[in-house]
Amino acid sequence: MALTSVWRDRHPVPPPAPADVSGEWDVVVVGAGITGLTTAALLARAGRSVLVLEARHVGAGTTGGSTAKVSVQQGTQFSKIARRHPISVLRKYADANVEALAWVERFCADHDVAVQHRSAYTYATTTSGVRSVRSELEALHRAGVEKATWVDDLPLPFRVRGAVMVPDQLQLDPLDLLDALAADARAHGATIVAGARVHRVHGGHGQAPYDVVTDVGSVGAGTVVLATNMPILDRGAFFARAKPSRSYGLAFRTTEQAVDGMYLSADAPTRSLRDTPAPDGEGSLLLVGGDGHKTGAATSERSHLDGLREWTLGHYPGVVETHAWSAQDYVPHHALPWVGPILPGADRLLVAGGYSKWGMTNGVAAALALAGRSLGGHQEWAAAFDPWSSRELAGLPESARLNASVAVELTTGWLRPLLALGSGTVDEGAGEVRLDRVGTPTAVCRVDGVEHAVSAVCSHLGGIVRWNDAERSWDCPLHGSRFAPEGQVLEGPATCGLRRR
Repeated sequence: MALTSVWRDRHPVPPPAPADVSGEWDVVVVGAGITGLTTAALLARAGRSVLVLEARHVGAGTTGGSTAKVSVQQGTQFSKIARRHPISVLRKYADANVEALAWVERFCADHDVAVQHRSAYTYATTTSGVRSVRSELEALHRAGVEKATWVDDLPLPFRVRGAVMVPDQLQLDPLDLLDALAADARAHGATIVAGARVHRVHGGHGQAPYDVVTDVGSVGAGTVVLATNMPILDRGAFFARAKPSRSYGLAFRTTEQAVDGMYLSADAPTRSLRDTPAPDGEGSLLLVGGDGHKTGAATSERSHLDGLREWTLGHYPGVVETHAWSAQDYVPHHALPWVGPILPGADRLLVAGGYSKWGMTNGVAAALALAGRSLGGHQEWAAAFDPWSSRELAGLPESARLNASVAVELTTGWLRPLLALGSGTVDEGAGEVRLDRVGTPTAVCRVDGVEHAVSAVCSHLGGIVRWNDAERSWDCPLHGSRFAPEGQVLEGPATCGLRRR
């Protein structure tokens, strides 16, 4: 069964029109997710000529798989930031997310995008979880989120030892929001082209335009915004500053509304809960998410979905599953998003990403900061997201750990095919990496009765891919690039597919 989020099922993608790009633009935005389309709408409103280039379709990436909690209450994110950075940075992070939440609420009201107001909770089920939640409450208060409070009991069908609650947050259908953002950007003159994968960006010396090269043509750009979460250009080595993480989502039809808030556990494995109106207008859906892990890890992705199913049916017997899906985000080594120049001084080649799974607010804040930078405005809080600040030093221990594990994976990944005995054939829905006749690692899988053989060497930095048994994809454990069975790029920093064998 193909994994499809409840949002994508509600918003089927029409057959793509043949893509063709050309011309000169004030701004080229790469990526049509929450950051890219918000940035495009803001700059188009200001009179800039804007082109959005999307490799697949609007919402094809992280935003379309989000739990879509638009919230300042973000699990234990504030306490993670507080452990690494001074209170001034913590307050700027809070200010950014408060402003982004208010912006989304205004935009949705002005464009008839349905939202539901809910309280957001981070709850504990263990003694160590209580300590984490208490630390989060303290960090929220230090950040100026005074309406965060402690609650002892929650209306959940399992024991909770306490929670921190922030009232009046938002939840929505993220693709409703993206559709409205795309319509607003187009209404102000922006052009959005789907099916145009960007491979290279070069030029831009002095005040000369950048040349943005796609598989359907090239365009000139005064400014380029890489709104791809992980930048698709390796300048700045952002891939070495963050961990790619996949997490899972399930939707269940319920006879009555199962939860009345947005819930997230502080304990592992993570459990996320929220409701959404059923698409047919009859009743409600319960959305259950979490169980995240590093992309491409030596694990069965299907087992994570099965674990979520088992947990849900144990606490909510009688619910009926309607959708299952997965999404990817990046967790930066210093716990803050990156928003700004891809390299120091490259003020017209900008990046945004690293939202630690809280992109519905951080992605909008990033767009506000990018638009402010391009239009000569100023948000004081934007300094907290500067990718070339000394704050990056706070993440060096974590970065060293991440990159040590990448080095180990790079080595063992090349050794595994030497030790594995290929079966000659692979079962339906399965994949394996083996050596071909000349000793090259080859990824072989069988999907819908067709066997595919592609290079097992990731086109990004040479990692050996692993088979994802839930989504039937080849995933690179180094930096999260993912590929279809036939080798096409799905997401991550890679811009070229796996070569066919």
